[in-house]
Amino acid sequence: MPFQPVTQQSAPEIVFDQIVEGVLSGDLAAGEALPSERELARMLGVSRPTVREALKRVAASGLVTIRQGDGARVQDIARTGGLDLLPRLLIRGGALVPSVARSIVEARAVVGPEVARLAAQRASDDHLVAIRSVLDRLAVEPEPVGQQVAALEFWSAVIDAADSIAFRLMYNSLRAAYEPAVPALAGVLEPEVGNIEGYRALVDTIAAHDPERAEVAARALLEPATSALLALCEALEEAETTPGEGH
Repeated sequence: MPFQPVTQQSAPEIVFDQIVEGVLSGDLAAGEALPSERELARMLGVSRPTVREALKRVAASGLVTIRQGDGARVQDIARTGGLDLLPRLLIRGGALVPSVARSIVEARAVVGPEVARLAAQRASDDHLVAIRSVLDRLAVEPEPVGQQVAALEFWSAVIDAADSIAFRLMYNSLRAAYEPAVPALAGVLEPEVGNIEGYRALVDTIAAHDPERAEVAARALLEPATSALLALCEALEEAETTPGEGH
């Protein structure tokens, strides 16, 4: 991998980014040993403590393992990585990766109804006030991108009501991956975010503390956009594997 020298300012962060990019791009393959701390420091033009700090962060992300006497060795990210990698995996080389986008859409379709079910079981009056407040903003938001942001806030409020730290952290990662694509996907998702009655039906089931109906309402709200997004991902994947005319 062609490591680039860096300045001392924010050096650990820059070294971290270069190693992570090398792993995610495949330039550093699973099972491959990284150069020694001394060699990395020389290649990058930084101190060994800077390299050591960066490697600890990379190891904490599940991308490398560090063993005494064996140095740092690249891990298989599919087995050891966390959801925090999704934003980096979704956009590669300035372009959307369709297979990663598809997995995010599929996760959204599965998680949404389950979160709604839990919210119906656990929502307090304060949670319901917060959910309805966000829905009121969504109902009057005129801009497509603003509608998407309001819809994300709606689901954030529902997750608060679900009172699940696991789903909260999962949502945070999925949202971080999804938000950069909001302007491009606004048109595809417009039928969903414009379905205010669908949102109201979901809120009513949560307020009624009816988990089964909440799950059904969430699935009905999400399904049309899910189908459209999956079709878009499929088309993008086919475009990647089909040679263009004249090639």
